[in-house]
Amino acid sequence: MSSVILPSCASRLSLPLLAVTLLAGPAHAADLWSITRDALDNDATLASARAGFGSVEAGRDAQRGTLLPQVSASANASHNRTYSSQENGFSSGGQGDFTDSLSLLEEDRLNLASVDLDASQALFDASNRAQLERAERQVDQQALSLEATRQQLLFDVAEAYFEILRAHDVLAARQAQEAAIIRQLEQARGRFEVGLVAITDVHEAQASYDLARAQRIAAEGAMQVSFEALERLTGQRYASIDGLADELPIEVPEPAGRDAWVERALDNSPTLLVAQAGVEVARSGVEVSRATRLPLVEAFANYQYADSDSEQLSGYDSSSQLGVRASMPIYTGGSTSSQIRQSTFDLEASQYDFEAQRRETVQQVRSLYTQASNAVDTVEARRQAIISNQSALEATRSGYEVGTRNIVDVLNAEQSLFTAIADHAEARYDYVLALLNLRQQAGVLDVEAIRSVNEWLRADQAVLLELPGDNAGSSDRVINIGVRPQFQE
Repeated sequence: MSSVILPSCASRLSLPLLAVTLLAGPAHAADLWSITRDALDNDATLASARAGFGSVEAGRDAQRGTLLPQVSASANASHNRTYSSQENGFSSGGQGDFTDSLSLLEEDRLNLASVDLDASQALFDASNRAQLERAERQVDQQALSLEATRQQLLFDVAEAYFEILRAHDVLAARQAQEAAIIRQLEQARGRFEVGLVAITDVHEAQASYDLARAQRIAAEGAMQVSFEALERLTGQRYASIDGLADELPIEVPEPAGRDAWVERALDNSPTLLVAQAGVEVARSGVEVSRATRLPLVEAFANYQYADSDSEQLSGYDSSSQLGVRASMPIYTGGSTSSQIRQSTFDLEASQYDFEAQRRETVQQVRSLYTQASNAVDTVEARRQAIISNQSALEATRSGYEVGTRNIVDVLNAEQSLFTAIADHAEARYDYVLALLNLRQQAGVLDVEAIRSVNEWLRADQAVLLELPGDNAGSSDRVINIGVRPQFQE
């Protein structure tokens, strides 16, 4: 294991920003672990994945219920009235005589009450059993998808966290670079006024200062933008976050070797396992389509009771049934065959999707292992570059003092030094993120890995998270998405 220690000149560059942090007040600095916990509790994407998993589980339980006894009951009560009207006409004599008529009106009242109880139990139901098997496979797939979402969140939080620290270190280097060139510009102006240098030295220094100022402004913008990703994941704002220690262990990922990490990814990568579970879901879909050709056999029992009460007659009727019934589709117009072909093509597509994901996972793991391994030498080389450029700058300044070097040489040396400092910061964060990304692709990124990285952070190097002129209230409005549903048994 090797450690990287910033030289004293690089450490001094962050002192102005650190002083601002200390003078800002006793705001508590959040570390990576505390922010990760906030994200696990508040990230909307992860919460949605949890709800989706619950929905799929409930769907599985609903499908299981179709294979259990089905009991239903119905009841009916009614009052009925019937009316009948009859007329009888007759004649008293010959033609033209008056005809008399007799009207009869009858009314009947009837009260009816009935109860119907029906129960059934599937004895052989290949279709519902195949659908239950598919629902089980969907639960497995959704569980893996939830784990993939959780690991993605862990990496996203770490990436957002270290991108802030990266932007801070780059900004510190650019601010120090601008301050150094300002001093060089003032020195060139003073020498020009007393006739020691030509006006070209002033122009060269001014040009370098303008470039350094532009780089500092760009670094400030990157710093401000980096805040937003962290707030999006946690829904919260933080006064400051802990900085990365100067002594950072830089070592080759364990186990050593790309093949070992590839094997680990093939066994544990949740993204790859989701694709593999998708094959099983599609395969069970084929069985569902085929099962529609098979018969359905079920036992049933039925009990009926009816009570009637009228002016002429009252009483009740009851009946019961107990038996077995079977049904089987004979011809469905070719729809069953079409569904089998459709689900077979779905299975074939899922197999190709799995193979594509397997290849991508292997390629990603190999690339990330290479990046993390190369970062070990890169960080050390960047550290040595700082030392070398510091020595070169001191030598160039001495030569400028005695007239053997010109101001362009000094400005270029200063530019090289601060670029080396920024590059060293970039290399350190590239290593950390490549290591975490490698673990994510291999499916072994967990909270313990985050805790391990959190030990590299130092509260005494906290970075202040405050935008100039930021009005927190202007962006705190929350859109109402309704009350969370409550489950009722």
